Amino acid sequence: MIRWLLCAALALCAIDASADGRIDRVEPASWWAGMQDSRLQLLVHGERIADLEPAIAYPGVTLRGVTRTDNLNYLFIDLELAPDVRPGRFRIDFRHRGQRVTSHEYSLQAREPGSAARKGFSPADAIYLVMPDRFANGDPSNDRVPGYRDLPDRRNPAGRHGGDLKGMIERLDYVADMGFTQLWLNPVLQNDAPQGSYHGYAITDFYRVDPRFGDNELYRSLAREARRRGLGLIMDVVLNHCGVEHWWMRDLPAHDWLNSGGRFSGTNHSRESLHDPHGAELDRRTFTDGWFVPTMPDLNQRNPQLATYLIQNSIWWIEYAGLTGLRVDTYSYSDRAFLAEWSGRLMQEYPGLNIVGEEWSLDPPIIAAWQRGATRPGSFASSLPSLFDFPLQAAVMQGLVEKDTWNAGLHRIYRTLASDFVYPDPYNLVTFPDNHDMSRMFTQLGERLDLYKMATALFLTTRGIPQLFYGSEILMANPGTDAHGVIRSDFPGGWAGDVANGFTGTGLSAEQQEAQDFTRRLLNWRKGTTAIHRGKLTQYAPQGGVYVYFRHADQLKVMVVINKAADDQRIDTTRFHEVIGTSTHATDVLSGERHVLDQGLRVAGRSVTILELQGASPIP
Repeated sequence: MIRWLLCAALALCAIDASADGRIDRVEPASWWAGMQDSRLQLLVHGERIADLEPAIAYPGVTLRGVTRTDNLNYLFIDLELAPDVRPGRFRIDFRHRGQRVTSHEYSLQAREPGSAARKGFSPADAIYLVMPDRFANGDPSNDRVPGYRDLPDRRNPAGRHGGDLKGMIERLDYVADMGFTQLWLNPVLQNDAPQGSYHGYAITDFYRVDPRFGDNELYRSLAREARRRGLGLIMDVVLNHCGVEHWWMRDLPAHDWLNSGGRFSGTNHSRESLHDPHGAELDRRTFTDGWFVPTMPDLNQRNPQLATYLIQNSIWWIEYAGLTGLRVDTYSYSDRAFLAEWSGRLMQEYPGLNIVGEEWSLDPPIIAAWQRGATRPGSFASSLPSLFDFPLQAAVMQGLVEKDTWNAGLHRIYRTLASDFVYPDPYNLVTFPDNHDMSRMFTQLGERLDLYKMATALFLTTRGIPQLFYGSEILMANPGTDAHGVIRSDFPGGWAGDVANGFTGTGLSAEQQEAQDFTRRLLNWRKGTTAIHRGKLTQYAPQGGVYVYFRHADQLKVMVVINKAADDQRIDTTRFHEVIGTSTHATDVLSGERHVLDQGLRVAGRSVTILELQGASPIP
């Protein structure tokens, strides 16, 4: 009996000891009044916080319940926000036996006008992908931050090089002048890892910008400054994993917060297993629950508190920074039911938003299965509007360098686009010649300027939403290696003392200047060309090394001719009568040269020609 009383007394002392503890975190740190979904769940972390009871007295905010896990240092508070709740600050009291032990002030903010109706990126846009650490160093004072172990070293391809948000803001005029309308940055959130932290994909705090890039307010300033220049901002989101140095790895919120029992067990990368009617459950589970690498713990989105945490985190950044879209890393590796809920919740809050998921497959049916509107077996229903078109990327890069035959070369591109019938919305796919995870397009194309122009023109004029990787416009390359640190080399001119400057053109070769000028002219023409933004794609089977396709909407028609052959070719335009119709003449958008269509077209060898057709009645 005495022993029992002693244990009870010790337990009470342990509870009372929490009164002197502090609340380490409340996430999300703030929220907004007037959201479509009235629910809000707060993660509270503090010493034995679960021993306390929360209490709130604020009009329009109702405490619906709390969830405790097997870790007493966490408490999840479920709130209901009335439709007419007013923005303001309110106190959350944490009590023991009716007595307040500690409290936390929470903020409900007013939403920006039109926030819910924001317009996401679309086929009218062109996206510029930038790795912030490798673009421009605007603030050398944050290259070294006390307590962060990965120190700057520009000589090391895998090291931090010092690029930051201030440098990005200072170069926004360049991005806008080039003709881009959307900016996608690789992750900028905290990556407090001892090495390899520059890329951003091993996040250690989902609510904090890495101080070596700047801070949260500077990120929001970047979005504002981008909007002033007609640029939207797309955030790179990681749902599948965190970094092994994430703050909660020292004190996991629950025993099932991570997959594979919290220990490394690698994924098999067999994404086909999710769709295979003959597939084994073991393969599916290994794909979704396996870790990428030991430094990236795989998150278990089947845990309802973690699922809500990730959903709210995405909404928080959209609202806080005024984003125009999200790019989701390793999309299919997360739990499918969670992805359905995540995408559904975001589209409920922002019906006009666009979100593009990364599903690195070369099989169109695998890509198509994830897009909103796809018909698929089982209960999974995706609300994801867009995906990256990896099949077209591979087809163009391979098709331009290989010999043309009945099923290779240009026919490879034609055949890939002919598979568009599997997609619910092929026009909303994001197309690209390269990205941060593969060899530069100029390298893939054998460092040939003529092929660079063909590929760039094709991606900027075919169906979809084009994305170009920073530096492609000045022919950045990675000859002889596929090391990611080299692929992601520094943009010349972003650092004091750089000999060449891609922003001004100083020190660039004649070939680099020609590529940059070609890309700039084409992008700025594209901005005002509605036939590209909303026009139908009609393609003709390649013949004799020549591939012709059209984009057309009403009376607006654009004709694209890619001639891979070494010799000039005369194109008989009568073959394309069903699209050309009554159009009588055309203007070359790059040279300004005028053509009379019934006389045929002569195109130079190894070239791409883009024509605007005039003098026509609408196409049915």
